[in-house]
Parts: sequence; C-alpha cells; structure tokens
Amino acid sequence: MTGAAPVSTSASPTARQVWTRGRGILLALTLLLVAGIAIAAVRSGGQHGRLDPRSADPNGSLAVAELLAERDVSTRVVTTTAQAARAAGPDTTVLVAAPDALTHRQQSKLRSATENAGGRTVLLSAGAPSVARLAPGVEAAPPSIETTLEPGCSLPEARRAGRADTGGARYDTARLEADSCYVSDGLPTLLRMPDDTGKGDTVLIGAADILYNDRLDDEGNASLTLQLLGSRPHLVWYLPSLSDAAAEDDSGESSFVDLVPAGWRWGALQLTIAAVLAALWQGRRLGPLVLEHLPVAVRASETVEGRARLYRKANARERAATALRSATRSRLAPLVGLPPSRAQASEALLPALSSQLPDSTTDLQSLLFGPPPSNDAALVALADQLDALEREVRTS
Repeated sequence: MTGAAPVSTSASPTARQVWTRGRGILLALTLLLVAGIAIAAVRSGGQHGRLDPRSADPNGSLAVAELLAERDVSTRVVTTTAQAARAAGPDTTVLVAAPDALTHRQQSKLRSATENAGGRTVLLSAGAPSVARLAPGVEAAPPSIETTLEPGCSLPEARRAGRADTGGARYDTARLEADSCYVSDGLPTLLRMPDDTGKGDTVLIGAADILYNDRLDDEGNASLTLQLLGSRPHLVWYLPSLSDAAAEDDSGESSFVDLVPAGWRWGALQLTIAAVLAALWQGRRLGPLVLEHLPVAVRASETVEGRARLYRKANARERAATALRSATRSRLAPLVGLPPSRAQASEALLPALSSQLPDSTTDLQSLLFGPPPSNDAALVALADQLDALEREVRTS
C-alpha cells in the first residue's frame, strides 16, 4: 500500500519560508543590539569620572583639585552620606555633586549634619527633588536659557570672578540676607544663604559647568570655583553612590524602579520603536491567499436543516420568516422585471406581481410583507405558500 505524499500547507511552512519571514526581525534585533552597544560605549566613555576630582576627562574635575592643592586646600572624596555628615565642620566645605540623586532620608541626614556646623555646603544643580530639604526656604525654578551670565550682585567672590557659566537651575527665596547672583530672567542661578550661626552658609550653583576640566579656563569659572570651594582648608567632595546604605528607603527596602539601572526609559523606548517598525514592515507583507480543501463536503440541504434547527432552538420564528420572505422577494423581482434594488419595496413589487398574476387569489401583501407567524406550524405553512407563489410566477 503506497502512502500519500505529504502536502505543504500554510500550517506547515518550509524552512525557506521560515527564514524569509524571520530574517527581517532578526536583522532588526541585530541592528538594535549593535546600536545599543555603540551608544553604551560612547556614553560610558564621555561620562566616565563626571565631576570626579580624580578624573582628567573633559567632564572631570581634576584641575579644580590640583589648583586648590596649590592653595593648601585638601580635597577628599566621599561616597556615602555618613562620611559627608561626619566631615562637616567649621573648617570644611562639603560639595554635593548630585543633590537630586539623594533619597529623602539622605537629604535629611545631610542637612541635619551641616545646617549648624559652621562650614560651607555647596549644592550643584540642585532641583525641586532636593532643594526643599537641603536649602529650606528656597524654591527651584525652571532652568535658564542663558549659560554665561554677569554677577549682578555684591557677593565678593562673584564680583572678583566676573562673568561665569552658572546658567542652569534658577532659585527663588524670600530670605533678605541671601546673596542672589548671576540673575537670569529675574531669578539667580547662584544663591548664597548664611546659616543661623552666621559662620556657615549654603551655596547653590545652577550648573556644574564651572567645575569641568574643559570649562574651567572659560570666562571667570576658575576664579569663582576656587573662591567658593577654597574658603576653608578642607574640601569634602561628595559623589553619591548606589552602594550607600543610607540610600535605602525608610522601610529598608528598595522598589523595583530603584533597582533598574539609569537610562532604562531610553532603552525601553528604543525597543518599542524597533518593535513597531518591525511589525509595520512585516505586517504589510501579507502574501497571496492560500487555498485549502475542506476536510469534508457539506451538502446544501444539511446546511439548511442545521440552520433551521438553530432557529427553532432559539424560537426565532420572526427572524426565520423575515429571511424566507426577503429571499423570496429577491428571487421574484427579476421574474417580474424589477431591478434587485427594488425587490424589497412593497410599492414596487406588489403592483408588478399583481399585473403578472391577474387571476391569483393570494393575498400578496400579507404573504410577502405580513406579520410573523405565531407558531411553528404557521411558519411551515408560510414557507409552503412562498414556494407556491414562486412556482406560479415562474410558470405564468
């Protein structure tokens, strides 16, 4: 007995079809992976050591540390809130490189240690997430468009430095003793507020550009930086770290979002765009229709009987009668010379039938457009009458 050869259908694609359909998605994923690696390499190279006084990168701050060392100001890098809090004192300047990266717990702890220590606290690019806790009485405003600004104040450090690249975050305060410098659109980008002891102060700088190695020699950046950071013999440079135990929430647990690396939103956006483009590219390639043979052949009479049983089970005599009458009217219209569009109009069909059957005693109005039958027997009788009417028209 010879077996039948297997037939290839749309449910069993060949290896060539699988490759043709999947190569586009594979190519898109490869390009996305290469682009991600390239972007990561560029960003990791450009951001390495940002604001780190040990880094000689363009965005590092090694030049600031070396110039301060020449003026007998020591620079020490710390990475935890506890270290920064312990170092606060009257002979120390605490520089916070990323205030907005601190949690509420870290901000409160740092503020408690520095507010009455008699030293100086410098906040770089502090925004709304941090300024309310680290500098009470100050509100953060939208950043300025200008980057290089004039001092415009009586603060000695700013007057000696002159123009500087402090343009960035702007601040607003109602404290009269505050020094507001480098004003942009009515609000300062450098704000100095003395503490309650009168010996220490907090300095907010709108942008960290004045500390970068490649920007230090522009305008009066070097002069302003050295004066603000060199007012005490010791400088504690606080670079927040994810390994800091104080960075945990008050409950001691980190949320899922806290555990996701920075930049995940951009990665998710890139993946979404790539997925949409791949779907559009593959979605338009519908290809030709595939014809398949039905596994069994169903006779028309069985289909009619099956549909009739469904109508009977649902007790849908009205729907069944409407279907029978509509089909009959559609078949009668061409027999009496009416177009298909007028087959369901009683004002056109009934006169045409009456002229075709002048001797008929059938009530055409009730038969073709009458009310639905009241029971199954009436429905069967209606079907018989419709068949008889159609035969009579055909033979007339």
